[in-house]
Amino acid sequence: MDQQIKTEFTQNGFALEDEEDTLQKCLTFCINFGLKPSELVSSWEVYYLNMQLDGCKVLSSHLDGFRQHLQNEQKQSLQKQDTDLHFYSSNDIDMLLENGHESNDDDTQNTPVKQSIRSTGHGTPDLFSPFALAKTPGTDGKSSGKYRSRVRSSSPVTPFGNRSNKYVVQFVFNKDISDGSTEDKAAEPQSEDDVIRRMPPVQRYSLQMLGSWPTPRCRYMYDSIEEKFESLERRIKMFASALAAKEAHNFSSNVALASQESVFVVGLVCCDGEGHLNDKSIMLEGSVEFSGGQTVRLDLHKLDGFSFFPGQVIGVEGNNPSGHCLVASRLFDSFPTSYPLHLGDSDAPSAKRLAVDRNSTITSLPRTQKSISMLIAAGPFTTTDNLDFEPLIDLLAYARKKQPNLLLLMGPFIDSDHPQIKIGTVDRLFSQIFQEEVGARLQEYCEEMGPGARVVLVPSTRDAHHDSVFPQPPFNIDAYEDSNQQITCIANPGIFSFNEITIGCCTVDILRHLSSEEISRIPEGSSNDRLARLATHVLKQRSFYPLFPAVSGLNLDLSVAPEALHMLSIPDLLILPSDLASFVKVLHLADAIQKTELGPSQNGSHEDFTHRQYVCVNPGRLAKGINGGTFAELFSQGKNTDSTVADATDCITDRTKISIVRI
Repeated sequence: MDQQIKTEFTQNGFALEDEEDTLQKCLTFCINFGLKPSELVSSWEVYYLNMQLDGCKVLSSHLDGFRQHLQNEQKQSLQKQDTDLHFYSSNDIDMLLENGHESNDDDTQNTPVKQSIRSTGHGTPDLFSPFALAKTPGTDGKSSGKYRSRVRSSSPVTPFGNRSNKYVVQFVFNKDISDGSTEDKAAEPQSEDDVIRRMPPVQRYSLQMLGSWPTPRCRYMYDSIEEKFESLERRIKMFASALAAKEAHNFSSNVALASQESVFVVGLVCCDGEGHLNDKSIMLEGSVEFSGGQTVRLDLHKLDGFSFFPGQVIGVEGNNPSGHCLVASRLFDSFPTSYPLHLGDSDAPSAKRLAVDRNSTITSLPRTQKSISMLIAAGPFTTTDNLDFEPLIDLLAYARKKQPNLLLLMGPFIDSDHPQIKIGTVDRLFSQIFQEEVGARLQEYCEEMGPGARVVLVPSTRDAHHDSVFPQPPFNIDAYEDSNQQITCIANPGIFSFNEITIGCCTVDILRHLSSEEISRIPEGSSNDRLARLATHVLKQRSFYPLFPAVSGLNLDLSVAPEALHMLSIPDLLILPSDLASFVKVLHLADAIQKTELGPSQNGSHEDFTHRQYVCVNPGRLAKGINGGTFAELFSQGKNTDSTVADATDCITDRTKISIVRI
């Protein structure tokens, strides 16, 4: 029979690793489960596809999970024959008879395996649904209303749990800065509680929301062409006003005005057709108020370098003798960093700019700024082979050990692209999964860490339990019993201040969207850091989503809160989670308009400007397929305490250490 098994695997395109041992185990499976070799290989194909395994090999490490798969198939076939038949294990009996006493195993870094207890028609609990949640009282004697997952003693091995190294530092920015940690990184602590006892309590810092955002349960999908037009028109006017305030130029009001002299115009980059941009299809569209919405073709042959994408607002200096083609000689592609954006009537009411910390605000802080630490992670927070949220459990265990001042978590939390969510095999509401798997664990984390620990949640348009519109309102904070105001929900995109550090974040993958639409020409001798250039576009345009039209699949609704996309001030730290490679980049912007001299005689020289530095972080995804992903760890030292006046040259890049950690 072992030769028949080998032949069946070979005919189906699978190779056997450690052939003798693998065939012996497969032979045992056939005998124990009464399977023919062809039936065994057929079941393996189902398991292989469901687990999304790489390579057409049968590995010994996969056979334990395959045995569990065969057991589940046998149980399901028996249950179909007799619906009154149920299987119980000793763990199940203990769980039913423990009378509210709960195990502390779910606080470890091991993977919980959930079962659900749901009532059947005969009053007998069904213990073999994928999720089992027991509502248990809190350890302090009060009913906390949390749902804690039960843990089996013999958990099946998952690819995520098979990691040889828990946490591996992949990249460190500013290695010379010490984070002040005295813990020995090489030695594993005896217990998590011992680590928490040795470390001082987390110091609480104030957190304040900036800007405006959509309100929860806002009405969307009612935007009109007129509202989209007004949003684009407003962007062009703001850019023109900024240039007029900083530059001594006579602006030409019409982009299509024929002139023998050099002209300077402001407009929107667009394409002359349905395809992607190229250097022959770029058009410049002027404002309706001054240009009547006319467009003119851009001739770029005089430019040594450029970088364009649809929806980008730019200023162009050049010649337009015919009125149909503007020969560009110089570009202005950035708002001044010190120029305040004026949104006019679209400004949000002051009631929306509400500080989430009512007890202390940023203005009440002393001049001295103390050091802070932060963990930044972006979803998905569970692997694609289950909904156990193993990466989130590992991240919280890491946070308990490191005790950061702020834990910033960005969606998706309940990923609509997850296989089990897409095919509808879950037996709980999406909001219920979020409350039980994410909310309850975060509440428990805050209780353990004390009132100083802060958690910020940012939604994603891929969250199945939340409004899939962009800009996106925050989660409903009323759902949490958070008397200490430790859990804060902000909008997507959103800007907030934490201990005088301004942080902007957006969970829409704008970097990947810009990457597919951008065209560029890099001058010789210049660095070609594409990821940094894409992130710089976001800051230069002072918009979290400067691309227009939006990519297919993004529900951009400019009627909800168009001002939410604008950066009224440039954040010190810009966090843009993306499917692209994780990175930490220093972005350089000029306080005045950066003029790129692109004529052949200027050799790409720049005028003398004072530059400011900003940091952009892509923490990556916490879970990638069936494996762990990456997150970011940040430590920022305090500013100089002797100065009574803010130092304009003090940048976050000079006092911040950021590490990309792989799990």
